[in-house]
Amino acid sequence: MERYLSLWNEAALTSLGFFWMALWAFALGYLVSSLIQVLVTRQRMQRAMGTDGPRSMLLGSFFGFISSSCSFAALATTRTLFQKGAGLAPSMAFLLASTNLVVELGFVIALFLGWPFVVGEYAGGILLILLAWAFIRMTNPERLIARVRERLDGNDDQEETKVPDWRQTLKRREGWRQIGQTYVMEWQMVWKDVLIGFTVAGAIAAFVPQSFFQALFLGAGENDPGFLALLAQALVGPVAAFFTFIGSMGNIPLAAVLFDNGVSFAGVMAFIFSDLVVLPVLRINATYYGWRMALYILALLLCTLVVTALLLHLGMDLLGWLPQGSGSGAITDRDFFAINYGFFLNLAFLAVSAALVGLWWQGRRDNGHHHHDHDHGGGGASLGTRVLQAMVVVSLAWLAGGLLVAPLIG
Repeated sequence: MERYLSLWNEAALTSLGFFWMALWAFALGYLVSSLIQVLVTRQRMQRAMGTDGPRSMLLGSFFGFISSSCSFAALATTRTLFQKGAGLAPSMAFLLASTNLVVELGFVIALFLGWPFVVGEYAGGILLILLAWAFIRMTNPERLIARVRERLDGNDDQEETKVPDWRQTLKRREGWRQIGQTYVMEWQMVWKDVLIGFTVAGAIAAFVPQSFFQALFLGAGENDPGFLALLAQALVGPVAAFFTFIGSMGNIPLAAVLFDNGVSFAGVMAFIFSDLVVLPVLRINATYYGWRMALYILALLLCTLVVTALLLHLGMDLLGWLPQGSGSGAITDRDFFAINYGFFLNLAFLAVSAALVGLWWQGRRDNGHHHHDHDHGGGGASLGTRVLQAMVVVSLAWLAGGLLVAPLIG
């Protein structure tokens, strides 16, 4: 019993340590994202993007790069861009860039996994976009696209509004209130996924033995697992992600746990890229476009991410940049709460966050704005939303219990 309580306490401390280690990266990333979202609006993106071609792909990728990293926000914006006339390929480029090429994701990956994975993330994001473009050209789903556009045309009720110049926005207090509001909304959209993801990662790091990962990921822990083992790991990564319900920012600590337990670079990258093939995302796409298009997008993403993960592994190996996992679960041995540069960065960005939250609250009070919860499915308390809420409650109870059992450990 004492052994279980000790592991429970270790799991809770590891989860909280993960969050403390990544706090400044989250805050900096969402500050940058908020500035860009206020200054470069969706209407500007709609006007600039075309229907197809290299220019549209470049613009879709660029707008995704400067957009929010929240998978669910990216899904909603992608639907709007497609609904307003953007082609399927540029829309997918936006979606993939907004969940793989954004600044804040690179910060968090660098903290948990190191620079080779940052290189893999950004190079892989570009590969995903190119492969998705090739997949759409080869499959040529024109009839499916036409049916989806008919479906979306009946739901186009958005009005065009005048967009102020970005210089005027930065000079006005109201502009900074908008930035504060966007910053708060960024956290509102991701905090559940971050909480669940970090809690699950801490629990797995403390409780799950390395033998489990070696059984689940063929060849895990081997220095040269071979191509078939790499392919198997790249296929298992999306399956593991599908059942975790965790978004792009929440699954990075779990990816670090996988790597520390011997999973290959290909398997870890496939897991990281799989934030858009999780069950809630499939359900949302089905709500937006219908099940045929949702399954088509799922097939597109699965094929491209597996190929991308393998190409990245082979390419990094060829360049001599392939990182080697410790295979010892070493991430739990880190001193998460040490007084170092991360500690002072956290204090600085907590102060920045407090200022932005203050601006948001002042604007909400003055304008009589009311908070609206962000349902991932876009309509009511669905089954997925209720499951997510239940997982949040369980995660909070798990973390609190893990801290409270500390006096019982001998």
